[in-house]
Amino acid sequence: MKYSLRSSFARLTLGLLVSVFLITVLGRIVTVTGAWAFCIGWPLCVPSEPLGYLKLAHLLFVGVASVLMVLVWRKAWREQRDHNLILPLATVTGVLFFGQALVGAIEVTRAYPLHLVVLHALTAVALWISLGVLVFASGALAKDKSEVIVFDFRQRTKDFFILSKPLIVALLLVTTYGGLVAGSGAWPPASLTFWTLFGGALAAAGSSALNQYIDRELDKNMQRTSKRPLADGRLTSAEGLSYGLALCLVSYYVLAGFVNLLAALLSLAGIFYYVIFYSVWLKKATVQNIVIGGGAGAIPPMVGWAAATGELGLAAWILFGIVFMWTPPHFWALAIVRKKDYEKAGVPMMPVIYGEEKTRRQILIYTVELIAVTLLLPIFNLAGTVYLISALVLGGLLLYAAWRVWKVGGNKAAWTMYRWSSMYLAFIFLAIMIDAVV
Repeated sequence: MKYSLRSSFARLTLGLLVSVFLITVLGRIVTVTGAWAFCIGWPLCVPSEPLGYLKLAHLLFVGVASVLMVLVWRKAWREQRDHNLILPLATVTGVLFFGQALVGAIEVTRAYPLHLVVLHALTAVALWISLGVLVFASGALAKDKSEVIVFDFRQRTKDFFILSKPLIVALLLVTTYGGLVAGSGAWPPASLTFWTLFGGALAAAGSSALNQYIDRELDKNMQRTSKRPLADGRLTSAEGLSYGLALCLVSYYVLAGFVNLLAALLSLAGIFYYVIFYSVWLKKATVQNIVIGGGAGAIPPMVGWAAATGELGLAAWILFGIVFMWTPPHFWALAIVRKKDYEKAGVPMMPVIYGEEKTRRQILIYTVELIAVTLLLPIFNLAGTVYLISALVLGGLLLYAAWRVWKVGGNKAAWTMYRWSSMYLAFIFLAIMIDAVV
C-alpha cells in the first residue's frame, strides 16, 4: 500500500495529527514552565503574565483540534461507511480524543485519583496509535466519493436503535438498578443512579451491536433475525462495528469517571464476556453456549452493587447467580419455538442437538435450581419478608410454567415460558428493590 494525500479525507486526518502533536508539545511546555498559573479560565483565559500566552495558545489549539476531529468523524461517516477499517478507526479515534479530554477534566475536580491518572495515560497512548494508523490507512485506502448519499435519518435512527436491542437493554437496566438499590439499602442518589444506568445502557447497547456485527451472516439464515439492520443491509457492517465500539468505549469512560473503578471494570468484563467469549466462540462451539454464556448477562446487578458500595459482597454474588440460573430456561424456551431457525443457521442449541424432550426436562431442572438460588438471600439474612413472599409466589408461577413445558410440550407452552420468564426476572428484582427500602 502506498501512502498518498490525494483524497481530502487523508489531508484532513493529517491535519488532525499535526494539531494533536502541537497540543501535546504545548501542553508539556505549559506544565514544565508553570504557564497554567498565569492564565486561569476555561475554555479561554486571559493571560496575567507573558508566560500565560502559552496556556492560551494551548487552549486555542485544543479548540482547533476538536473542530478537526468532528470534521474527520463527520466525513468518515458520510464517505467511508463501507470501509471496515477506516470508519471504525475514525470513530474510535474520536471517542479516545474526547474521552481523554473528559478524563482530564474529571481528574482536576477529583484531586487526580490513581485510576483516572492511569486511564488518562493509557488513553493518550491509544489515541496516538489509533490516530497514526488512521492517517496511514486514510492515505493508503481512502478515496473521495463523488456521489452524495441522501440518508433517511428517521430510518437510520430507528435502525441504530434496533441495533442496540432496546428490550434486552431495558431488562438489564432493571437488574442493574436492583443491584444498585440493594447495595445502597435505600433509593440511591439521582446522580449515581443516572450515571450508573447511563453507563450500563451504553455498555449493553454497544455489546448488542457488536454481537449483531459478529452474527450478521448467521442472522440472514434465521427468520427471527433476518430483518435486523446489518443482516438486511440497511446499515453497513462498518457502521455496526463502529457504533458498537463507540458505545462500549464511552460506557467505560462514563462509569470510570462518574461512578467508580470497580463498576467500570465489571462492565468491561461483561462486554468482553458477551462479545468475545460468547458471541465469537461459545455460541457456535458448544450446546452449553447459553449456560456458560449466561455469565455475561448476570454481571449488570454486580455493576449496580459495586456502584453503590465499591465492593462485592455475598449478596452481589447471589444476584449474579439468580440471573445466571435464569438464563438457560429462558433461552431454551425460545430455542424450542425457534428450533428450525437455529438448525438452519447451524447454532448448536439444545433442542437442535439433544431434541425437544431433553430440553423440556432441563428447563424444569434449571427452574427448580433458579428458585433455590433466589431463596439464598433470605436464608443468609440478606433479604426480608417482602422479598421472601415475592420469591415464593413468583417462583411458584414460574415453576408452573416450566412444568407445563415439560408435561404438555409444544411451542405454545414454551412461548408462554419464554414470555413469563422475562417478566419474572423484572419482578424478582423489583421485589429486591422494594425489600431493600421498606
